[in-house]
Amino acid sequence: MTTVYNPLRDSRDRRLPRIAGPCALVLFGVTGDLARKKVMPAIYDLANRGLLPPNFALVGFARREHSDQDFAKVVHDAVAEHSRTPFSEEVWKQLSEGLRFVPGDFNNDAAFDELAATLRRLDVERGTGGNHAFYFSIPPWAFPVVTQQLKRSGLSDPPPGAWSRVVIEKPFGHNLESAQELNRVVDSVFAPGSVFRIDHYLGKETVQNLMAIRFANNLFEPIWDARYVDHVQITMAEDIGIGSRAGYYDGIGAARDVIQNHLLQLMALTAMEEPVAFDAESVRVEKEKVLSAVVLPQELGLHTSRGQYGPGWQGGVKVKGYLQEAGIPKDSKTDTFAAIRLDIDTRRWAGVPFYLRTGKRLGRRVTEIAVVFKRAPHLPFADSAVEELGQNAIVLRVQPDEGMTVRFGSKVPGTAMEVRDVTMDFQYGESFTQASPEAYERLILDVLLGDAPLFPRHREVEMSWKILDPILDYWAEHGRPDQYTSGGWGPKSSYEMMARDGRMWRRP
Repeated sequence: MTTVYNPLRDSRDRRLPRIAGPCALVLFGVTGDLARKKVMPAIYDLANRGLLPPNFALVGFARREHSDQDFAKVVHDAVAEHSRTPFSEEVWKQLSEGLRFVPGDFNNDAAFDELAATLRRLDVERGTGGNHAFYFSIPPWAFPVVTQQLKRSGLSDPPPGAWSRVVIEKPFGHNLESAQELNRVVDSVFAPGSVFRIDHYLGKETVQNLMAIRFANNLFEPIWDARYVDHVQITMAEDIGIGSRAGYYDGIGAARDVIQNHLLQLMALTAMEEPVAFDAESVRVEKEKVLSAVVLPQELGLHTSRGQYGPGWQGGVKVKGYLQEAGIPKDSKTDTFAAIRLDIDTRRWAGVPFYLRTGKRLGRRVTEIAVVFKRAPHLPFADSAVEELGQNAIVLRVQPDEGMTVRFGSKVPGTAMEVRDVTMDFQYGESFTQASPEAYERLILDVLLGDAPLFPRHREVEMSWKILDPILDYWAEHGRPDQYTSGGWGPKSSYEMMARDGRMWRRP
Protein backbone atom coordinates (compact mmCIF):
# COMPACT_ATOMS: atom_id res chain seq x y z
CA MET A 1 0.00 0.00 0.00
CA THR A 2 1.42 3.41 -0.99
CA THR A 3 1.41 6.16 1.64
CA VAL A 4 0.54 9.59 0.28
CA TYR A 5 2.74 12.33 1.79
CA ASN A 6 0.78 15.24 3.20
CA PRO A 7 2.95 18.33 3.95
CA LEU A 8 0.20 19.86 6.07
CA ARG A 9 0.08 17.00 8.57
CA ASP A 10 2.90 15.78 10.75
CA SER A 11 3.06 12.47 12.61
CA ARG A 12 0.20 13.42 14.91
CA ASP A 13 -3.36 13.13 13.68
CA ARG A 14 -4.48 16.75 13.44
CA ARG A 15 -8.11 15.71 13.07
CA LEU A 16 -8.26 14.96 16.80
CA PRO A 17 -8.75 17.87 19.23
CA ARG A 18 -5.53 19.10 20.76
CA ILE A 19 -6.03 19.45 24.52
CA ALA A 20 -3.53 21.21 26.75
CA GLY A 21 -2.00 19.34 29.66
CA PRO A 22 -1.89 20.49 33.31
CA CYS A 23 -0.59 24.08 33.51
CA ALA A 24 -1.00 27.58 34.89
CA LEU A 25 -0.96 30.85 32.94
CA VAL A 26 0.19 34.07 34.61
CA LEU A 27 -1.31 37.17 33.03
CA PHE A 28 0.59 40.43 33.51
CA GLY A 29 -1.49 43.49 32.69
CA VAL A 30 -4.87 42.10 33.65
CA THR A 31 -6.44 45.57 33.79
CA GLY A 32 -5.70 46.42 30.14
CA ASP A 33 -8.06 46.27 27.17
CA LEU A 34 -6.16 43.41 25.52
CA ALA A 35 -6.49 41.18 28.57
CA ARG A 36 -10.14 42.08 29.10
CA LYS A 37 -11.34 41.92 25.49
CA LYS A 38 -9.16 39.17 24.03
CA VAL A 39 -7.08 37.07 26.41
CA MET A 40 -9.57 36.32 29.21
CA PRO A 41 -12.49 35.58 26.83
CA ALA A 42 -10.21 33.33 24.74
CA ILE A 43 -9.23 31.34 27.83
CA TYR A 44 -12.89 30.87 28.75
CA ASP A 45 -13.77 29.87 25.17
CA LEU A 46 -10.99 27.26 25.19
CA ALA A 47 -12.35 25.89 28.46
CA ASN A 48 -15.88 25.88 27.05
CA ARG A 49 -14.67 23.89 24.04
CA GLY A 50 -13.04 21.32 26.32
CA LEU A 51 -9.50 22.22 25.20
CA LEU A 52 -8.14 23.18 28.62
CA PRO A 53 -7.50 20.64 31.38
CA PRO A 54 -9.96 20.61 34.31
CA ASN A 55 -7.16 21.72 36.66
CA PHE A 56 -6.06 24.73 34.57
CA ALA A 57 -5.12 27.81 36.63
CA LEU A 58 -5.08 31.50 35.70
CA VAL A 59 -3.10 33.93 37.86
CA GLY A 60 -3.51 37.68 37.51
CA PHE A 61 -0.71 40.10 38.41
CA ALA A 62 -1.24 43.87 38.70
CA ARG A 63 -0.84 46.84 41.05
CA ARG A 64 -4.51 46.68 42.06
CA GLU A 65 -5.22 45.50 45.60
CA HIS A 66 -7.53 42.75 44.41
CA SER A 67 -8.41 39.58 46.26
CA ASP A 68 -8.90 36.30 44.41
CA GLN A 69 -12.65 36.99 44.49
CA ASP A 70 -12.17 40.49 43.01
CA PHE A 71 -10.09 39.03 40.19
CA ALA A 72 -12.73 36.37 39.56
CA LYS A 73 -15.30 39.14 39.06
CA VAL A 74 -12.98 40.93 36.60
CA VAL A 75 -12.63 37.72 34.58
CA HIS A 76 -16.35 36.97 34.82
CA ASP A 77 -17.31 40.41 33.50
CA ALA A 78 -14.81 40.16 30.64
CA VAL A 79 -16.12 36.72 29.70
CA ALA A 80 -19.77 37.78 29.91
CA GLU A 81 -19.14 40.75 27.60
CA HIS A 82 -16.60 39.44 25.11
CA SER A 83 -16.59 35.63 24.94
CA ARG A 84 -17.43 34.00 21.61
CA THR A 85 -19.12 30.88 22.99
CA PRO A 86 -22.28 30.82 25.17
CA PHE A 87 -21.84 31.21 28.90
CA SER A 88 -21.96 27.96 30.86
CA GLU A 89 -22.26 28.03 34.64
CA GLU A 90 -20.63 24.60 34.88
CA VAL A 91 -17.61 25.66 32.81
CA TRP A 92 -17.28 28.92 34.72
CA LYS A 93 -17.38 27.12 38.09
CA GLN A 94 -14.57 24.80 37.05
CA LEU A 95 -12.49 27.66 35.61
CA SER A 96 -13.05 29.99 38.55
CA GLU A 97 -11.70 27.44 41.02
CA GLY A 98 -8.27 27.95 39.48
CA LEU A 99 -8.27 31.78 39.55
CA ARG A 100 -5.70 33.53 41.73
CA PHE A 101 -4.44 37.12 42.03
CA VAL A 102 -1.09 38.55 43.16
CA PRO A 103 -0.90 42.34 43.76
CA GLY A 104 2.32 44.25 43.15
CA ASP A 105 4.33 46.32 40.70
CA PHE A 106 7.06 45.12 38.39
CA ASN A 107 9.94 46.36 40.57
CA ASN A 108 8.64 44.71 43.72
CA ASP A 109 10.77 41.66 44.58
CA ALA A 110 8.36 40.58 47.31
CA ALA A 111 5.45 40.51 44.84
CA PHE A 112 7.31 38.15 42.51
CA ASP A 113 8.33 35.99 45.44
CA GLU A 114 4.63 35.77 46.33
CA LEU A 115 3.86 34.92 42.69
CA ALA A 116 6.37 32.05 42.89
CA ALA A 117 4.79 30.84 46.14
CA THR A 118 1.30 31.03 44.58
CA LEU A 119 2.39 28.91 41.63
CA ARG A 120 4.00 26.36 43.95
CA ARG A 121 0.72 26.09 45.87
CA LEU A 122 -1.19 25.63 42.61
CA ASP A 123 1.22 22.89 41.57
CA VAL A 124 0.16 21.03 44.74
CA GLU A 125 -3.51 22.05 45.05
CA ARG A 126 -4.43 21.95 41.35
CA GLY A 127 -1.77 19.57 40.05
CA THR A 128 -0.41 22.03 37.46
CA GLY A 129 2.87 20.14 37.50
CA GLY A 130 5.29 23.08 37.43
CA ASN A 131 4.14 24.00 33.89
CA HIS A 132 3.86 27.79 33.77
CA ALA A 133 3.24 30.28 30.94
CA PHE A 134 3.83 34.00 31.48
CA TYR A 135 1.74 36.31 29.27
CA PHE A 136 3.16 39.86 28.85
CA SER A 137 0.09 41.98 28.16
CA ILE A 138 2.19 44.99 29.18
CA PRO A 139 4.03 47.94 27.56
CA PRO A 140 7.35 47.05 25.86
CA TRP A 141 9.37 49.08 28.37
CA ALA A 142 8.31 46.61 31.07
CA PHE A 143 9.50 43.48 29.24
CA PRO A 144 13.12 43.57 30.54
CA VAL A 145 12.22 44.22 34.19
CA VAL A 146 9.54 41.51 34.30
CA THR A 147 11.83 39.07 32.52
CA GLN A 148 14.60 39.68 35.05
CA GLN A 149 12.15 39.34 37.95
CA LEU A 150 11.06 35.95 36.63
CA LYS A 151 14.72 34.92 36.51
CA ARG A 152 15.49 36.28 40.01
CA SER A 153 12.50 34.50 41.56
CA GLY A 154 13.35 31.21 39.85
CA LEU A 155 10.16 31.16 37.78
CA SER A 156 12.01 30.97 34.47
CA ASP A 157 13.67 27.69 35.52
CA PRO A 158 11.08 24.90 35.56
CA PRO A 159 11.55 21.75 37.62
CA PRO A 160 12.66 18.59 35.77
CA GLY A 161 10.03 17.39 33.32
CA ALA A 162 8.10 20.69 33.40
CA TRP A 163 8.21 23.84 31.25
CA SER A 164 8.22 27.64 31.55
CA ARG A 165 7.17 29.77 28.55
CA VAL A 166 6.82 33.47 27.92
CA VAL A 167 4.31 35.14 25.60
CA ILE A 168 5.21 38.58 24.22
CA GLU A 169 2.80 40.93 22.47
CA LYS A 170 3.97 43.32 19.75
CA PRO A 171 5.58 45.74 19.19
CA PHE A 172 8.85 43.80 19.15
CA GLY A 173 10.97 46.94 19.42
CA HIS A 174 10.70 50.14 17.34
CA ASN A 175 13.66 49.45 15.04
CA LEU A 176 16.32 46.79 14.45
CA GLU A 177 18.58 47.89 17.28
CA SER A 178 15.82 47.93 19.91
CA ALA A 179 14.48 44.58 18.67
CA GLN A 180 17.93 43.02 18.99
CA GLU A 181 18.27 44.38 22.54
CA LEU A 182 14.84 43.03 23.49
CA ASN A 183 15.75 39.65 22.01
CA ARG A 184 19.00 39.60 23.98
CA VAL A 185 17.15 40.30 27.24
CA VAL A 186 14.47 37.66 26.70
CA ASP A 187 16.82 35.04 25.26
CA SER A 188 19.17 35.44 28.22
CA VAL A 189 16.40 34.12 30.47
CA PHE A 190 14.24 31.85 28.29
CA ALA A 191 15.35 29.31 25.70
CA PRO A 192 14.36 30.29 22.12
CA GLY A 193 11.80 27.48 21.98
CA SER A 194 10.11 28.87 25.09
CA VAL A 195 9.56 32.39 23.70
CA PHE A 196 6.26 32.98 21.86
CA ARG A 197 5.86 36.31 20.06
CA ILE A 198 2.18 36.73 19.32
CA ASP A 199 1.05 38.12 16.00
CA HIS A 200 -2.71 37.62 16.25
CA TYR A 201 -3.16 37.87 12.49
CA LEU A 202 -1.30 34.58 12.11
CA GLY A 203 -3.95 32.87 14.24
CA LYS A 204 -6.82 33.78 11.94
CA GLU A 205 -8.44 30.93 10.02
CA THR A 206 -7.96 32.55 6.62
CA VAL A 207 -4.24 32.97 7.16
CA GLN A 208 -3.91 29.30 8.03
CA ASN A 209 -6.19 28.47 5.11
CA LEU A 210 -3.72 30.21 2.79
CA MET A 211 -1.33 27.30 3.29
CA ALA A 212 -4.11 24.76 2.82
CA ILE A 213 -5.25 26.45 -0.41
CA ARG A 214 -1.73 26.52 -1.79
CA PHE A 215 -0.35 23.17 -0.75
CA ALA A 216 -3.40 20.90 -0.54
CA ASN A 217 -4.79 21.82 -3.98
CA ASN A 218 -3.17 21.18 -7.34
CA LEU A 219 -5.56 23.80 -8.71
CA PHE A 220 -3.62 26.80 -7.36
CA GLU A 221 0.02 25.97 -6.65
CA PRO A 222 1.11 25.44 -10.30
CA ILE A 223 0.13 29.02 -11.18
CA TRP A 224 1.47 30.61 -7.97
CA ASP A 225 4.62 32.12 -9.50
CA ALA A 226 6.08 34.74 -11.84
CA ARG A 227 4.94 32.94 -14.98
CA TYR A 228 1.30 33.72 -14.20
CA VAL A 229 1.15 36.24 -11.34
CA ASP A 230 1.38 39.93 -12.27
CA HIS A 231 1.57 41.34 -8.73
CA VAL A 232 0.31 40.83 -5.18
CA GLN A 233 -1.51 43.38 -3.01
CA ILE A 234 -1.76 42.94 0.76
CA THR A 235 -4.05 45.43 2.48
CA MET A 236 -4.98 46.04 6.09
CA ALA A 237 -7.42 48.96 6.27
CA GLU A 238 -9.14 50.34 9.35
CA ASP A 239 -12.10 52.72 9.35
CA ILE A 240 -11.34 54.01 12.86
CA GLY A 241 -8.91 56.65 14.06
CA ILE A 242 -6.48 56.29 16.94
CA GLY A 243 -9.19 56.65 19.60
CA SER A 244 -7.60 56.76 23.05
CA ARG A 245 -4.26 55.32 21.91
CA ALA A 246 -2.46 58.63 21.30
CA GLY A 247 0.16 57.84 23.92
CA TYR A 248 1.07 54.57 22.21
CA TYR A 249 0.50 55.43 18.57
CA ASP A 250 2.20 58.80 18.11
CA GLY A 251 5.82 58.21 17.20
CA ILE A 252 5.05 54.61 16.21
CA GLY A 253 2.79 55.00 13.19
CA ALA A 254 1.21 52.67 10.67
CA ALA A 255 4.37 51.17 9.19
CA ARG A 256 5.85 50.13 12.54
CA ASP A 257 2.48 49.11 13.97
CA VAL A 258 1.30 46.96 11.08
CA ILE A 259 3.72 46.50 8.16
CA GLN A 260 6.71 45.36 10.23
CA ASN A 261 4.78 42.47 11.72
CA HIS A 262 1.35 41.66 10.27
CA LEU A 263 1.88 42.48 6.60
CA LEU A 264 5.44 41.18 6.23
CA GLN A 265 4.31 37.93 7.86
CA LEU A 266 1.37 37.67 5.46
CA MET A 267 3.73 38.35 2.55
CA ALA A 268 6.12 35.63 3.73
CA LEU A 269 3.31 33.07 3.98
CA THR A 270 2.01 34.06 0.55
CA ALA A 271 5.42 33.77 -1.12
CA MET A 272 7.11 30.92 0.74
CA GLU A 273 7.95 27.55 -0.74
CA GLU A 274 6.22 24.39 0.44
CA PRO A 275 7.46 23.41 3.92
CA VAL A 276 8.45 19.79 4.47
CA ALA A 277 5.90 19.65 7.32
CA PHE A 278 3.47 21.98 9.07
CA ASP A 279 5.59 22.37 12.17
CA ALA A 280 7.24 25.41 13.70
CA GLU A 281 10.77 24.87 12.38
CA SER A 282 9.77 23.90 8.84
CA VAL A 283 7.40 26.84 8.34
CA ARG A 284 9.87 29.26 9.91
CA VAL A 285 12.68 28.18 7.59
CA GLU A 286 10.57 28.91 4.52
CA LYS A 287 9.39 32.29 5.82
CA GLU A 288 12.95 33.32 6.59
CA LYS A 289 14.01 32.45 3.05
CA VAL A 290 11.41 34.88 1.71
CA LEU A 291 12.37 37.70 4.09
CA SER A 292 16.06 37.24 3.29
CA ALA A 293 15.32 37.59 -0.43
CA VAL A 294 13.38 40.88 -0.17
CA VAL A 295 14.78 43.72 -2.29
CA LEU A 296 13.88 47.35 -1.58
CA PRO A 297 13.11 49.77 -4.41
CA GLN A 298 16.08 51.81 -5.57
CA GLU A 299 14.01 55.01 -5.43
CA LEU A 300 12.20 54.94 -2.09
CA GLY A 301 10.53 58.27 -2.83
CA LEU A 302 8.86 56.82 -5.92
CA HIS A 303 7.83 53.42 -4.58
CA THR A 304 6.69 54.19 -1.05
CA SER A 305 3.95 56.44 0.29
CA ARG A 306 2.99 57.69 3.73
CA GLY A 307 0.03 59.74 4.85
CA GLN A 308 -1.76 61.25 7.80
CA TYR A 309 -5.55 61.39 7.95
CA GLY A 310 -7.23 64.76 7.91
CA PRO A 311 -10.80 65.74 8.77
CA GLY A 312 -13.59 64.10 6.82
CA TRP A 313 -16.73 61.99 6.99
CA GLN A 314 -16.83 58.39 8.19
CA GLY A 315 -20.08 56.47 8.18
CA GLY A 316 -22.08 59.68 7.90
CA VAL A 317 -20.30 61.23 10.89
CA LYS A 318 -17.88 64.13 10.68
CA VAL A 319 -14.53 63.11 12.19
CA LYS A 320 -11.35 64.90 13.26
CA GLY A 321 -8.01 64.80 11.55
CA TYR A 322 -5.04 63.16 13.23
CA LEU A 323 -3.53 66.46 14.34
CA GLN A 324 -6.83 67.41 16.02
CA GLU A 325 -6.98 64.19 18.08
CA ALA A 326 -6.54 64.55 21.84
CA GLY A 327 -2.93 64.12 22.93
CA ILE A 328 -1.39 64.50 19.46
CA PRO A 329 1.24 67.28 18.98
CA LYS A 330 0.29 69.77 16.28
CA ASP A 331 3.61 69.18 14.50
CA SER A 332 3.45 65.36 14.61
CA LYS A 333 4.97 63.57 11.60
CA THR A 334 3.58 60.18 12.54
CA ASP A 335 2.20 58.21 9.58
CA THR A 336 -1.33 56.84 9.84
CA PHE A 337 -1.09 55.41 6.30
CA ALA A 338 1.84 53.57 4.77
CA ALA A 339 2.30 51.81 1.44
CA ILE A 340 5.46 50.20 0.09
CA ARG A 341 6.57 48.13 -2.87
CA LEU A 342 8.85 45.16 -2.24
CA ASP A 343 10.37 42.62 -4.61
CA ILE A 344 11.43 39.07 -3.78
CA ASP A 345 14.60 38.01 -5.55
CA THR A 346 13.87 34.33 -6.06
CA ARG A 347 13.19 32.21 -9.13
CA ARG A 348 9.51 31.89 -8.21
CA TRP A 349 8.89 35.63 -7.74
CA ALA A 350 11.43 37.46 -9.92
CA GLY A 351 9.69 40.46 -11.51
CA VAL A 352 6.53 40.21 -9.36
CA PRO A 353 6.09 43.25 -7.10
CA PHE A 354 4.42 42.91 -3.71
CA TYR A 355 2.47 46.01 -2.64
CA LEU A 356 1.76 46.38 1.08
CA ARG A 357 -0.53 49.08 2.48
CA THR A 358 -2.20 49.90 5.75
CA GLY A 359 -4.00 52.89 7.16
CA LYS A 360 -6.49 54.32 9.59
CA ARG A 361 -9.66 56.24 8.69
CA LEU A 362 -9.91 54.46 5.35
CA GLY A 363 -13.08 53.55 3.47
CA ARG A 364 -13.86 50.37 5.38
CA ARG A 365 -12.35 47.82 7.74
CA VAL A 366 -10.82 45.02 5.71
CA THR A 367 -7.72 42.85 5.53
CA GLU A 368 -7.06 40.89 2.36
CA ILE A 369 -4.38 39.25 0.25
CA ALA A 370 -5.00 39.71 -3.50
CA VAL A 371 -2.97 37.66 -5.97
CA VAL A 372 -3.53 39.39 -9.33
CA PHE A 373 -2.73 37.41 -12.47
CA LYS A 374 -1.33 38.44 -15.82
CA ARG A 375 -3.71 38.92 -18.69
CA ALA A 376 -4.17 36.06 -21.12
CA PRO A 377 -1.44 36.20 -23.80
CA HIS A 378 -4.04 36.01 -26.59
CA LEU A 379 -7.79 36.73 -26.67
CA PRO A 380 -9.60 35.44 -29.79
CA PHE A 381 -12.37 38.01 -29.36
CA ALA A 382 -13.07 41.44 -30.72
CA ASP A 383 -11.82 44.28 -28.53
CA SER A 384 -15.39 45.35 -27.85
CA ALA A 385 -16.18 41.90 -26.45
CA VAL A 386 -13.61 42.15 -23.65
CA GLU A 387 -13.41 45.87 -22.98
CA GLU A 388 -14.82 45.37 -19.46
CA LEU A 389 -12.60 42.39 -18.69
CA GLY A 390 -10.03 42.91 -15.94
CA GLN A 391 -7.34 40.63 -14.57
CA ASN A 392 -8.02 37.31 -12.89
CA ALA A 393 -7.46 37.40 -9.16
CA ILE A 394 -7.55 35.20 -6.08
CA VAL A 395 -8.46 37.26 -3.01
CA LEU A 396 -8.19 35.86 0.51
CA ARG A 397 -10.24 37.87 2.98
CA VAL A 398 -8.63 37.74 6.41
CA GLN A 399 -11.26 39.96 8.04
CA PRO A 400 -14.05 40.74 8.58
CA ASP A 401 -15.79 38.37 6.13
CA GLU A 402 -13.38 35.43 6.28
CA GLY A 403 -13.19 33.57 3.01
CA MET A 404 -11.91 33.67 -0.55
CA THR A 405 -13.03 35.15 -3.85
CA VAL A 406 -11.86 34.09 -7.31
CA ARG A 407 -12.35 36.62 -10.12
CA PHE A 408 -12.43 35.42 -13.73
CA GLY A 409 -13.99 36.27 -17.06
CA SER A 410 -17.27 34.76 -18.26
CA LYS A 411 -19.59 35.25 -21.20
CA VAL A 412 -22.58 37.50 -20.63
CA PRO A 413 -25.86 35.72 -21.49
CA GLY A 414 -27.17 36.78 -24.88
CA THR A 415 -26.57 36.45 -28.58
CA ALA A 416 -23.40 38.59 -28.65
CA MET A 417 -19.98 37.48 -27.48
CA GLU A 418 -19.35 39.72 -24.50
CA VAL A 419 -17.00 38.77 -21.66
CA ARG A 420 -17.12 40.36 -18.21
CA ASP A 421 -15.64 39.72 -14.78
CA VAL A 422 -17.55 37.45 -12.42
CA THR A 423 -16.64 36.07 -9.00
CA MET A 424 -16.89 32.79 -7.13
CA ASP A 425 -17.08 33.31 -3.40
CA PHE A 426 -16.29 31.05 -0.46
CA GLN A 427 -17.22 32.15 3.06
CA TYR A 428 -16.36 30.27 6.22
CA GLY A 429 -19.69 31.12 7.81
CA GLU A 430 -21.65 29.54 4.96
CA SER A 431 -19.48 26.50 4.23
CA PHE A 432 -18.89 25.16 7.75
CA THR A 433 -21.36 24.52 10.53
CA GLN A 434 -19.04 25.83 13.25
CA ALA A 435 -17.89 29.41 13.67
CA SER A 436 -14.20 30.20 13.31
CA PRO A 437 -12.44 30.45 16.67
CA GLU A 438 -10.86 33.75 17.62
CA ALA A 439 -7.17 34.04 16.75
CA TYR A 440 -6.25 34.29 20.43
CA GLU A 441 -7.90 30.96 21.14
CA ARG A 442 -5.67 29.20 18.64
CA LEU A 443 -2.52 31.03 19.69
CA ILE A 444 -2.97 30.62 23.46
CA LEU A 445 -3.66 26.91 22.96
CA ASP A 446 -0.50 26.63 20.84
CA VAL A 447 1.49 28.24 23.67
CA LEU A 448 0.15 25.76 26.23
CA LEU A 449 0.90 22.89 23.85
CA GLY A 450 4.36 24.22 23.01
CA ASP A 451 3.46 24.19 19.31
CA ALA A 452 4.62 27.34 17.51
CA PRO A 453 4.23 27.20 13.70
CA LEU A 454 2.36 30.54 13.71
CA PHE A 455 4.71 32.48 15.99
CA PRO A 456 7.57 34.53 14.52
CA ARG A 457 10.92 33.86 16.13
CA HIS A 458 13.52 36.52 16.86
CA ARG A 459 15.33 36.09 13.53
CA GLU A 460 12.14 36.82 11.58
CA VAL A 461 11.53 39.91 13.72
CA GLU A 462 15.03 41.22 13.07
CA MET A 463 14.82 40.48 9.34
CA SER A 464 11.56 42.41 9.15
CA TRP A 465 13.16 45.44 10.80
CA LYS A 466 16.06 45.25 8.34
CA ILE A 467 13.49 45.60 5.55
CA LEU A 468 11.56 48.46 7.12
CA ASP A 469 14.30 50.53 8.78
CA PRO A 470 15.71 52.04 5.55
CA ILE A 471 12.21 53.17 4.55
CA LEU A 472 11.57 54.74 7.94
CA ASP A 473 14.96 56.48 7.83
CA TYR A 474 14.18 57.87 4.37
CA TRP A 475 10.80 59.19 5.51
CA ALA A 476 12.34 60.80 8.59
CA GLU A 477 14.63 62.83 6.32
CA HIS A 478 12.04 63.88 3.76
CA GLY A 479 9.39 66.15 5.21
CA ARG A 480 5.92 65.37 6.47
CA PRO A 481 3.38 62.67 5.56
CA ASP A 482 0.88 63.56 2.84
CA GLN A 483 -2.57 64.38 4.15
CA TYR A 484 -5.57 62.35 3.04
CA THR A 485 -9.26 62.79 3.73
CA SER A 486 -10.84 60.51 6.32
CA GLY A 487 -13.18 58.01 4.69
CA GLY A 488 -11.08 57.76 1.51
CA TRP A 489 -8.40 55.28 0.52
CA GLY A 490 -5.20 57.11 1.31
CA PRO A 491 -3.09 59.94 -0.10
CA LYS A 492 -2.64 60.79 -3.75
CA SER A 493 0.99 59.71 -3.56
CA SER A 494 -0.07 56.08 -3.02
CA TYR A 495 -2.04 56.09 -6.28
CA GLU A 496 0.87 57.74 -8.07
CA MET A 497 3.17 55.04 -6.70
CA MET A 498 1.04 52.35 -8.34
CA ALA A 499 0.53 54.32 -11.55
CA ARG A 500 4.30 54.48 -12.11
CA ASP A 501 4.22 50.70 -12.41
CA GLY A 502 1.16 50.75 -14.68
CA ARG A 503 -1.06 49.34 -11.96
CA MET A 504 -3.75 50.51 -9.58
CA TRP A 505 -4.95 49.67 -6.09
CA ARG A 506 -7.87 47.31 -5.73
CA ARG A 507 -10.99 48.69 -4.07
CA PRO A 508 -11.46 46.11 -1.26
